[in-house]
Amino acid sequence: MKVKAAVAREGCGQFSIEELELGEPGPHDILVRLAGVGLCHTDVKVLAGRMEVPKPIVLGHEGAGIVERTGSRVQTAKPGDHVVLTYDSCGACHACASGNPAYCEQTNALNFQDARANEPGFFSKGADRIHGHFFGQSSFCTYAITRERNTIAVRTDAPLEILGPLGCSIQTGAGAIMNSLAVEQGERVAIFGVGSVGLSAVMAAAVCGCSEIVAIDTLESRLVMARQLGATKCILAASNRQTADEVRRLLPGGVNCALDTTGRGDSYQQAVASLGAKGRFGFVTLPAGGFEPNLATMMLHGLGVRGIVQGDSVPLTFIAHLIDLYMDGRFPFDALVTSYPLEEINQAVADQASGKVVKPILTPTFDAALTSDR
Repeated sequence: MKVKAAVAREGCGQFSIEELELGEPGPHDILVRLAGVGLCHTDVKVLAGRMEVPKPIVLGHEGAGIVERTGSRVQTAKPGDHVVLTYDSCGACHACASGNPAYCEQTNALNFQDARANEPGFFSKGADRIHGHFFGQSSFCTYAITRERNTIAVRTDAPLEILGPLGCSIQTGAGAIMNSLAVEQGERVAIFGVGSVGLSAVMAAAVCGCSEIVAIDTLESRLVMARQLGATKCILAASNRQTADEVRRLLPGGVNCALDTTGRGDSYQQAVASLGAKGRFGFVTLPAGGFEPNLATMMLHGLGVRGIVQGDSVPLTFIAHLIDLYMDGRFPFDALVTSYPLEEINQAVADQASGKVVKPILTPTFDAALTSDR
């Protein structure tokens, strides 16, 4: 079938909107018509060549849409289902079997290296093969071909076009607080970097009943939003001062938990320094510039440090939980999103990089001449 997709090509700093051929789904596959897809920093890193991913490729990994067809061996989805698409996992390794699919032993192959390149549902353009199956979905497109493990059926009364980021950035931030760091009512938390992941963490901390939620960022506009979403204190970070000192001035004794979403080694140092005794520090991306924690300090104060992937979420249950919180008015993630047509993806990238918007949502438009040829 013919589809419209945003393609990332080697050596090109922008996406190109192209008409591609999408192969027929196989017996284990699900064909999803996309309603909206979030733009994530991971997509931008791949576009810029900062991650080793085969190109040309259709990216996109925060999709949401409606199931149009299912393969003969699919049991958990049916046509008409509203679904959120998330990361892929094998379901058979020790991590998956123990309820930790975010740490699947096949994560790199299934999500980044197009391990299914020779299977049904691949992209092509004439005689050229275009890589796909990014995070098991490649949702910068009018249609995606997915599998049962990364296709999550959701309630139909929620606004489908904005649900996609729940499959990655929002579940990462919220899960980091709720699952990974297991924040408890009354605890004090500091969140370094309040983009889409950090603001999701702010909302989750409010749901958990934290007594103090400190938001730290270099953009005043992000701090204004953080306060609206539950932050009790905000710090405008600057290179000429120690943010940890400011945290401790506001909250003597430090915080119970610190989460860093910035990917900056100097920020990681400040996050750890803001912790009180037995504090927990979590990070969701590898730090640029290096991070060398003081092991003596960590031991003497009983500090814990851990990396976090996808908020340690089990998508089948956690995404539904976040939607329920949203529908109850307790997790207003819609405040983060700004919609763009898929054709304006490069503008969305620029606006996100400048801080003009937090979470772009790309909405595919369907050309009758394309969709009729199936």
